[in-house]
Amino acid sequence: MMTNTRFHGILADLVLVVHLAFVLFVLLGLLAIWTGRCLRWSWVRNFWFRLAHLLAISIVVAESVGGAVCPLTIWEDKLRRLAGGGEYYTGSFIQHWLHRVIFFDFDGRFFTISYAVFLLVVLVSLWLVPPRLPRR
Repeated sequence: MMTNTRFHGILADLVLVVHLAFVLFVLLGLLAIWTGRCLRWSWVRNFWFRLAHLLAISIVVAESVGGAVCPLTIWEDKLRRLAGGGEYYTGSFIQHWLHRVIFFDFDGRFFTISYAVFLLVVLVSLWLVPPRLPRR
């Protein structure tokens, strides 16, 4: 039988994996858009994909400008505490390595500026690689 501590640890790892997937969607989505433009992949012009990509980076920028902590980070932290863990960087293999991949120790302004520049590149991409509007 699984203990609550183990269950919360697994849930925390799951939230961390979802967080990584979100980050990869934002980063690799832009790379895919530009690669798809060069290789003439039609799917990169899909309206819903492009809208989801724009919304994802817009949420990140809004959180950063507003000084908010990402809800995924908050949920993971609470689950880690329920699992009996302390602060970050202790715990399972998944937690240890994924934290090293997606969390960096830089000044908050660095991230805010980086996110805003990334959003600007996404907006320019909407103009240079325009999405196809959905059919009615």
